[in-house]
Amino acid sequence: MGKRRLGTPTLEEVAAHAGVGRGTVSRVINNAAGVKESTRLTVQRAIEELGYVPNLAARSLAGRGADAVALVMTEPDWRQFAEPFFSEIVSSLGDALSDTGMQLLLTLVRSDAERQRFLEYARGGRVDGVLLISVHAGDPLPDMLAEARLPTVLLGRRSGDEYVSYVDVDNVGGARSAVSHLLRQGRRAIATITGPTDMYVTQCRVRGYQEALALAGVEGKRTLVAEGDFTAESGRRAMAELLRRHPEIDGVLAASDTTAAGALETLHAAGRRVPEDVAVIGFDDFPLAQQTTPRLTTVRQPIEAIGQAMVRLLLEEMEEGAVAWRHVILRTELVAREST
Repeated sequence: MGKRRLGTPTLEEVAAHAGVGRGTVSRVINNAAGVKESTRLTVQRAIEELGYVPNLAARSLAGRGADAVALVMTEPDWRQFAEPFFSEIVSSLGDALSDTGMQLLLTLVRSDAERQRFLEYARGGRVDGVLLISVHAGDPLPDMLAEARLPTVLLGRRSGDEYVSYVDVDNVGGARSAVSHLLRQGRRAIATITGPTDMYVTQCRVRGYQEALALAGVEGKRTLVAEGDFTAESGRRAMAELLRRHPEIDGVLAASDTTAAGALETLHAAGRRVPEDVAVIGFDDFPLAQQTTPRLTTVRQPIEAIGQAMVRLLLEEMEEGAVAWRHVILRTELVAREST
């Protein structure tokens, strides 16, 4: 059952004929929400012209899904959930799912016991797919979900060899452009406050920082790198540590806008003028970046596009099965303001 007769048009051929994705054709066939009327008519016309016949037997066996997607946060530190990044991402994913009729279920998974419990929950058919955010290196949950053949998409990745489907941004390029901006302004003692070093996003941004310095022929000292955790408190603490090590610092790239805001507080308290004495750049471009004094220059992440891409990949995987892993890397953009 399900074997295609020679000459019978496939779902892929219908999609190509209509100029849309395979998932869109599937949603039209299943009369699902989230498809524009003009697109629906185009797909229906392609189906008629090609003589495509949906595999109703297979659809019947598949049954009705749970109409729910699990958003799993694996961050072990509860403080992280107060950071703007999480609320912005949740909002973006919710918006992207709003027209699909699917519920977004928020789940926290922070231990081996919770991983196993969630895996059993997901395998029980209670969700149709999984979105994972804040995954650290070595986290086995993506592998567990892949082995269970559960449609899964990560925000970011655990390493450069990640095979599970993911959406990421060009963290190397974003950090490189930020440091290059500081170098063009004549800054030479440039420090960086990173995120947790066991996260690939941190490793990529440090690489971008180092590449920009190397291209400009500026020595990159290990003591100009201080670890943070994306919070304002880590920005305050790391900035104080950097000033003790290198009073001559004249530029800082922070791992997030929140971290940069904390660094600004320490610089103000130390009597350092921004940007006259020290220029500061954040990462994210959340509303906070325009509420600091001075307003933050920052590397903008396309949060709305991230949410849309994650949902698109997940829907495709849910509808098509795990034929291939899908990897999407989105561009970042430097937004210059008064802090530089």
